[in-house]
Amino acid sequence: QVQLVESGGGLVQPGGSLRLSCAASGSIFSFNAMGWYRQAPGKERELVAGITSGGSTNYPDSVKGRFTISRDRPKNTVYLQMNSLKPEDTAVYYCNAQRTFSTYWGQGTQVTVSS
Repeated sequence: QVQLVESGGGLVQPGGSLRLSCAASGSIFSFNAMGWYRQAPGKERELVAGITSGGSTNYPDSVKGRFTISRDRPKNTVYLQMNSLKPEDTAVYYCNAQRTFSTYWGQGTQVTVSS
């Protein structure tokens, strides 16, 4: 069974930075794609960063230029570097991994941006 374990969330002031980590139980290159999603209270879960097995990345306009997704193959870990954080970035952030017929989720990590 695939396990995704997120870490790195916390409280940060507006304008600050955080780096989230997602450690997978197997090779991250066994997935077609991986990504980070977030869900704020009362809102739907949304994609904030995605990376394919080939290394292509995509971001919504709301985070483009501020968030960066990357991966470390030997560590089987995917990262989300978040800079210039805004209060509206406050949410639970989830790691996601996809294979052809399966989708996996981590347990989520809380990110709170507040002064």
